[in-house]
Parts: sequence; C-alpha cells; structure tokens
Amino acid sequence: MSETPPHRRTPAGALQTVDRALLVLLAFERTRPDWGVTEIAKEFGWDTSVAQRLLSTLAGRGFLVSDTATRRYRIGPAALRLGRLWERSGSLELLAGPILEELGRTTGDTVLFCLPDSFHMRCVAGAEGKSGPLRYYPLVGELYPAHAGATSKSYYAFLPDEQRHRLFRDRPMARFTERTVTDPDLLEREFLRVRAQGYAWTVGEYDTGIATVAVPVFVGREPYGSLSLGGAEELFPNGPEDRLDTLRNAAAALERRLTHPPQPPRRTPSRRNP
Repeated sequence: MSETPPHRRTPAGALQTVDRALLVLLAFERTRPDWGVTEIAKEFGWDTSVAQRLLSTLAGRGFLVSDTATRRYRIGPAALRLGRLWERSGSLELLAGPILEELGRTTGDTVLFCLPDSFHMRCVAGAEGKSGPLRYYPLVGELYPAHAGATSKSYYAFLPDEQRHRLFRDRPMARFTERTVTDPDLLEREFLRVRAQGYAWTVGEYDTGIATVAVPVFVGREPYGSLSLGGAEELFPNGPEDRLDTLRNAAAALERRLTHPPQPPRRTPSRRNP
C-alpha cells in the first residue's frame, strides 16, 4: 500500500475518527458528487467496515444522504446549513483580511474578495486603496452584476459551459455604461477569452472611468469566488500586466487559507524548577 499523502495524515493530537469523517466530507466535489462504500475505502486505504461506519454516521447526522437504490452517498442538508452560515458569519473576512490588506498596501488599489450571489457577485471582504475609496459606503455587502466588470467575469468564466449558458441565456441584462456588454453571444466570447488567459480585465463596464483586473479563487478544483483590484483608469497606464503576478500570488495565498486555515500556535508547557 502506498504511503498516505501528508494532507491526509491525521495531525498529531487530533482524533483519528473525527479527522477521517472530515476527510470523507472533503472528498465530495462537483466532479465527484457521490461515493460508494468500497470507493471510499479504496480512496483512503481503509477497511470497508471503517468506511461503512463513517458514511452511515455522517448520513445519520444529515451531512450525507444515502440513495437506497444505488447505495451511494451524496452531500446532505446539514452541510448546506453550515455552508450558508459560514459565508455570512464573518469568518471569511477574518481569514481573507490580512491578505487583502497586504495586497492593497502593495498595489495601492482597492481590493475586493467576492462570492456568487444569485445573478451577482457579493463582496465579502475588501480593503480600500491609497487613492481613496471607490464607494462612499462600505465595500462589504456590495453586489456586482454577473455580466459587467472583471470582478464578476473572472468567476463566471470558469463555471462549466452548460451552467453558465443557463444563467446568461434568455435573461435581460442592464446596461450600466456605454461599454457594458449585454449581447449573450459577445458575452460568451468574452468568458471564453477570460478562461483562456486566466484573468479578466475591464475598463468602465460597470463604473465609468474605473479599471478592474480580477482572477478566480478556487477551493480545490471548484471556482469559489474572485479577487480583484480596482481604481481610476489613469492608475493603470500599462493595463493589468504589472499587477498580475502580485494578484495571482494573493489569490493562491487566499486559496490556501480557505482550505488550510492557519492554526493558533501551540502552547509549550512551562517547566517549573523543582
């Protein structure tokens, strides 16, 4: 049997059973939405009886649901409840804040971390740029339309084509400036270009005179949100190129925080003199 990868080893001092149950939950993705007992056992190198008990326990608490016909498991309603609480708990802002603040200091631009919310992207964390605020009200909570601006396009471009087509076809789209694209065919070509180059760059599509460069943020292999830099058009004389590496590095750091949050330092027991 091959050696267990480091990210699947139970950390020292952790409860093995709890850690294994969490590993099972993290194995579910859009590209792998269901698992069987034998598959889980093979994936993690466990006995089938161990995999069966873990799956049954998670299903009993609502974190998984079992299809009695196929005997396969899918994510259950308890996971959905926690997901909704997580995105609105302030934890995202707490995790992302230091990265966004450092990115803002380095570039001087306004920084936004946004997540999809219906046919919009919602800002869940942000940092103001040195040149002053883009808005005269809080960044957090602002909604950006799905079809206008790099903040949104950098996320929606990486959705599966079929899912994106369902969202954007046969839907009226508002025009915010003369540069806003509202034709679905033109918009789809822009999405494909964004996906091919790995980032979105727009000027004046949502706010006149505002330039924005954005990259997707992934959790695992799934597009989760977007990280963007914005400011007055004249602050980007060379386009987005001189900021791309810094922005991508920040997105990678954010992805690491979302999948492996920093742990508090362990306390070393003080030695008392006899």
